[in-house]
Amino acid sequence: MGVERRRLDARLGRLRGVERRLLDGDPSALAVEIRAVAPPPPDVHSDVTAILERVRAEGDRAVLDLTRRLDAEGAEPPPLRVEMDELAPLEPSLLGALTVARENVSAVARAQVGEGERLVTLPQGQRVTLREAPVRSAAVHVPGGRAPYPSTAVMGITAARVAGVERVVVCTPPRPWDGAVLGAAALCGADEIYRMGGAQAIAALAYGTESVEAVDVIVGPGNAYVTEAKRQVFGRVGIDALAGPSELVVVLTDAHCAPLVALDLAAQAEHGEGSLVVAISPERAALDALGELIEADGSAPCVLVEAPDLALALALADALGPEHLQLVGEKAEAAAVGRVAGCVFVGAASATAFGDYVAGSNHVLPTGGAARFSSALSPRAFRRSVAEVRMGAPAAAALAHSGAAIARAEGFEVHALSMEARIGENPAT
Repeated sequence: MGVERRRLDARLGRLRGVERRLLDGDPSALAVEIRAVAPPPPDVHSDVTAILERVRAEGDRAVLDLTRRLDAEGAEPPPLRVEMDELAPLEPSLLGALTVARENVSAVARAQVGEGERLVTLPQGQRVTLREAPVRSAAVHVPGGRAPYPSTAVMGITAARVAGVERVVVCTPPRPWDGAVLGAAALCGADEIYRMGGAQAIAALAYGTESVEAVDVIVGPGNAYVTEAKRQVFGRVGIDALAGPSELVVVLTDAHCAPLVALDLAAQAEHGEGSLVVAISPERAALDALGELIEADGSAPCVLVEAPDLALALALADALGPEHLQLVGEKAEAAAVGRVAGCVFVGAASATAFGDYVAGSNHVLPTGGAARFSSALSPRAFRRSVAEVRMGAPAAAALAHSGAAIARAEGFEVHALSMEARIGENPAT
């Protein structure tokens, strides 16, 4: 496919060898085995509980101390809040690239937001108006453990802005390289930026501190501590999802595309240990070609699965429910509709890496098989639905007996009386 072998040799070291599997039974059972290849996340529950409780009790002092120890390697951290006049201009080529990403993500996000309200008039005469409204405040957590992620700032802030959120907050750990993240946050219209990350940032945003006003929704990826913190504060605030390590599953039906697919698998493995990269094919020649290209040194395992036919290859991909799914080869591409994945990339040119940055789709996606029931970050994460009910005396009278019967069946006598009191021309009597 025009990709030189020497370029592949320089990039595929991220893949820690190859595990060959044969799909000869239940795709769901093999999916469980494949997921076991990636190391389980650490047990961080008690550590995160202690961090949340400390930030809730001590506020800024706890956030700054934890930032010093966990993010700044013992150095004294700068003030939590980033003042806008501190921001240095972005390098022109990066500014242009982030602007492209912002515009594409905005265009896709706008298409996901319903406008106006819907009025439903029911047979008994009551009217129910359905409205959507944005939450008032939201925060985007941008991780910074190994590298800057300005693209995550673009994905989260843009979706919140399109949703109509009034106050959009960004937090990211203080790092020498955080200028790109801060610049992206300013470019996309963040109202407040804080130098904090990890579980302590999630706690500050959920509970509030002297410097940080609490928000309604927290979104964005992070390590196991961030994920656990989001899980524990859910209910006090809304969250998008519990994201884990990066995942890519490729269904390949064209051996000529193996060099590109090998590069795509290695690209997702760049996210580090715990990443799951899998290629499934009914064509042994395609898997053999991939196996020859993947070097046996790196941090992420690569699983190559031979399926007896395309239908079972797709069934296994659906059972895995991955964060990213690539369909490469004419036969695989024809089966794009109905797939179970956070985002589906169709065709040899549609590398998952484009979705990470500039394709327009959001790269904050469900992992760990959660694509079976959850979706990519979108404006919906920042909007709430409200139903407004207007009964009128005739509708109340028509519904009271039915409602009261159900209430009494459940043992709620006063519920029944409340509805029955509305029977008659004047429901207040």
